[in-house]
Amino acid sequence: MAVVAERRLALLGGGFSTDNDGLLDDWVLDQVRAPRPRVCFVPTASGDAPAYVEQFLAAYQSRSCEPSVLRLFRRELDDDALRTFLLSQDVVYVGGGNTANLLAVWRAHGVDRVLREAFDRGTLLCGISAGANCWAEGSHTDSFGPLTHLPDGLGLLSGSVCPHYDSEAGRRASYQAAVATRVLPGGWAVEDGVGALFTDGQLTDSVTRMPQACLYRVMPDGGSSVKEQALEQALPCRLLVEAHQPTPPA
Repeated sequence: MAVVAERRLALLGGGFSTDNDGLLDDWVLDQVRAPRPRVCFVPTASGDAPAYVEQFLAAYQSRSCEPSVLRLFRRELDDDALRTFLLSQDVVYVGGGNTANLLAVWRAHGVDRVLREAFDRGTLLCGISAGANCWAEGSHTDSFGPLTHLPDGLGLLSGSVCPHYDSEAGRRASYQAAVATRVLPGGWAVEDGVGALFTDGQLTDSVTRMPQACLYRVMPDGGSSVKEQALEQALPCRLLVEAHQPTPPA
C-alpha cells in the first residue's frame, strides 16, 4: 500500500532575518526527519534581494542541512529543471516582502503549481511575513501601501493569515475588521517570535521564542450583535529554549 505523505506548512513570526538566537530556524529543521535536510530559500517577495540571500546562507550553511536559493528575477532553470529542483527539497522557506508581487511572479513562472505538488509530496513549506501569507486563501498585507486585505493566495491553508500582529501599528484592528466584515475569512494571527505548524490542515504545534508572544485564532462573531465584530482566541504556545539552557519546569 502506498504511504500518503503528510501535507505540512509552517507560519513563522521570526527566524534568521530578525532573530539572533536561531530558535525558530532550529525548530523548522527539527520538523524534518532527514539527517541533512535540503532547504531552499525563495526570496521572491523581496525581489531576490542579495543581502537577504546572504543572511539566509550565513544562517543555514552553519547548520546540519544543505541550503540553496531559488532566484526568479534572474532565472537560470528551465521549467523541467525548476520542477525537479523544488521537488527535491525537504523544506521550502519563503522570505518576506510584498505578498501580491510574490504571488504574481510565482504564477508567471509556474512556481505556484510546483509548490502545490511539493506540498502534496510531503515537502515542508514555511515562511515569514509574505512567506507566511502566501499559503492561505487570503491575507492581511501592506503590499499596496496602506494595510488592507488580499483575498488571494495559494489556498494550501484554509482561511487567512495576518503576520506582525503585535509589532506593526494598526495590524490588529485592521485584521479584525477585515474578518468581522468577512472581506477575509477567519484565520490565524501570528505575533513576532511565534511558529505555527499545520499538518493536513490542522494546527499540530505552536511555539514561541518569547514568553509573551502568542498565536491567535481570529473568527467573525456569529452572534446577533448589530455591530460586526471578530472574536480573538489566544492559543497556547510551547516556549523554545536554547540548547545550553535548562528546560523550564512544567
